[in-house]
Amino acid sequence: MELTEEYKYMDVIHRCFRCGYCKFPQDWEDVDNCPSYARYRLESYSNGGRLWLIRAWIRGEIPWSEHLANIVYSCVACKNCEEKCPLSFAGDIVNMVVAARNLMVEQGLVAPPVKQYLEKVQLHGNPWGLGANKRKQWMGDLSVESYQGQDYLYFVGSEGAYDSRAQKATRALAEILQNAGVSFGVLGSEETDDGNEAELLGEDGLVEVLAEKNISKFNETGVKKIITLSPHAYNALKNIYPRFGGNFEVYHYTQLLAELLKAERFQAPKLDSVKITFHDPCFLGRWNNEYRAPRKVLQALGGTQLIEMGRNRESALCCGGGSANYFMDLLGGSPDSPARIRVRQARETGADILAVACPNCLTMLEDAVKVEGFESELIVKDISEILNEY
Repeated sequence: MELTEEYKYMDVIHRCFRCGYCKFPQDWEDVDNCPSYARYRLESYSNGGRLWLIRAWIRGEIPWSEHLANIVYSCVACKNCEEKCPLSFAGDIVNMVVAARNLMVEQGLVAPPVKQYLEKVQLHGNPWGLGANKRKQWMGDLSVESYQGQDYLYFVGSEGAYDSRAQKATRALAEILQNAGVSFGVLGSEETDDGNEAELLGEDGLVEVLAEKNISKFNETGVKKIITLSPHAYNALKNIYPRFGGNFEVYHYTQLLAELLKAERFQAPKLDSVKITFHDPCFLGRWNNEYRAPRKVLQALGGTQLIEMGRNRESALCCGGGSANYFMDLLGGSPDSPARIRVRQARETGADILAVACPNCLTMLEDAVKVEGFESELIVKDISEILNEY
């Protein structure tokens, strides 16, 4: 089948000549800017190599294979390459990869882990394949109201609802909002997956179904303002949903907490001589240019010292969980997995706590701390947990 005319980036993809800039972080310290290249150290897994393979497949020069699909899907869409690329098409690098995935999905040419993820989200509204009735299990004995016109909808998201580790952060944030007197409610079992990862995996039809289902429920209940636990959900509701008529005022929770602290709606706890370093989530930082809010919240903690890792803000190394890799784990199983590299970078700061603001980062980095054997030295905590537990 001739695919050239179907690939909308064919006029620019050839301009990548594998200069190698995308492999290096801003400080040029090592070739670990791209998480998949850091893991495999093969040119085909660098973004330049990946684009060349995509172009060759589109032009019919190489056949599709499961190995090719794994290379294409190993991109976690962190946008580190876009930050470093000096060429004019830099802003479309991730779009080129996603467009190739669109073609693979359209032709049924996806690797088993991707197919499994998409099928479970389609059938069950979450990648774990669990029932909608279990979306409320994070609450435990915590009394949280259903959304009935409160000031904010608390959009929990699939990770926050179903992942056992992320549930603790979900609950912590709910308790903070309650203690701060914030008027909010949740959709509970009537919420469905936000669709951010389905978009990145190339399943446009599923994205539309998920977005329209959530938007319909938002409109039905009168939602105007939304708080998200996950930066991935924040990105979907803020940047994807408007394509389907869903225009809402969307906040990542750290943005709202920064405002509440400024208004003195609640008091940040005081920690005695604790050193904290912060890991920037890709979908809060590079995708949405929000670097200040989480730091404002952490800086409000009394008795603490915020120590930046060498790789921070725009050049922060991804944990490796983006584009559904928190679930499929195409980059795991090695000391060179991005999550393990990242916790080693955190440990080098001498911090006691590695703070995160994303449920995916929370599970990826906590698992990496355990594998690295740093449990007695470094604790991974979501910012909501730090504010609620200490």
